Amino acid sequence: MQIFDKNTRTQIGEILNEMVSPITIVLFTKKNCYSCAETSQFLKEITEIKPTISLKEYDVDTDSEIAKQYDITLTPSFVILDKDNQYKGVKFNGIPAGHEINSFISALIEMSGSQIAYKPEILNRIQGLDKPINIKVFVTLSCPHCPGAVQTAHRLAMLNSNIESEMIEAQTFYDLSNKYKVSGVPKIVINDKYELVGNQPIEAFLDTIEKNII
Repeated sequence: MQIFDKNTRTQIGEILNEMVSPITIVLFTKKNCYSCAETSQFLKEITEIKPTISLKEYDVDTDSEIAKQYDITLTPSFVILDKDNQYKGVKFNGIPAGHEINSFISALIEMSGSQIAYKPEILNRIQGLDKPINIKVFVTLSCPHCPGAVQTAHRLAMLNSNIESEMIEAQTFYDLSNKYKVSGVPKIVINDKYELVGNQPIEAFLDTIEKNII
């Protein structure tokens, strides 16, 4: 049974026409994993809609060395690689369905080479971040404000190789949500310590990083 109906496939295809270059999705699953089969089906249908998107699938246990390359610890989890198969720090933990399809499609288009339109002063601030930074964005699929926070975090990663950004579906990974005391979404956690709540503007991300990390 297909996830996307004919009309939705057409709409997604039209949006993905904005892609510039081919890209690759690398998915990690395992046996008896909640939503792994659904995530695999979701991504396969995306590659059918847009054949310039390739999909590679691995088992996080049997392909552990490959998983380590992308610091994969959760399943389902996938990363998006650019046209040169380079990992730019963009990761999704959990299926990006519901509202989160917006951040997913945005990541596909921008990873393909579509320009990220930030003002020069913002780009300069991003490029000046010279320490390792991890950004976790906890979301739920019914949250309309979450995709914006994920998009901002992923754009930071695409624009600076010191940054890794990951969407985490809060209900799928309940234990992790509990660990980080997620009571509302989107919740943004930077370097496992500094927190923001809500769909914050890029300036709020940068202010927090510059004040506390750089």
